[in-house]
Amino acid sequence: MQEERGKEGRGKEAGAGMEKAWSERRDMLERIRTSGASSGLVGDVRVDYDGTPTPLGQLAEISVPEARTLVIKPFDASVIKEGEKALMKSDLGISPESDGKVIRLTMPPLSGEQRKKYASKAKDLSEEGRVSLRNVRRDANKEADAHKKSGEVTEDGHKDLQDEIQKMLKAFEGKVGAAQDKKAKEILE
Repeated sequence: MQEERGKEGRGKEAGAGMEKAWSERRDMLERIRTSGASSGLVGDVRVDYDGTPTPLGQLAEISVPEARTLVIKPFDASVIKEGEKALMKSDLGISPESDGKVIRLTMPPLSGEQRKKYASKAKDLSEEGRVSLRNVRRDANKEADAHKKSGEVTEDGHKDLQDEIQKMLKAFEGKVGAAQDKKAKEILE
């Protein structure tokens, strides 16, 4: 009974590590530019707010009123100038337009070369995600081996735990692959 609880706990730890690795990659993929507008593109742009670099998403409401337009409405109007500066410094390659109340970003269409570059970046980020997931699996398997060696887990329990970890890895790798495919489709349309 105690072995089962221990096995379950170790499996949950591996699952939590894989979930973290997956969500980090998903967020990074979301920030890759496509022809269309997405609030994920600018939400993490750091703005100097009272001397502290703060994500734009925490300082403003970001909306997508049209397919290629982002509207950023700061909660505090004093953020507009700093927001414009931060957006100009970001690697988006888009000039912000402001009327003193909101900042507008109009996404120009991507060239064929830009599309290939961004699709390649998505592929690289996805591969890094797979490597992160495999590192979590490696660490979880090392821990399982240590528990087997110390006698906390039987041979069958060890095998079951490794199988569970491998199933989780395959499920998360599937999520990474699906996110990459979706992003590539968005970029290349």
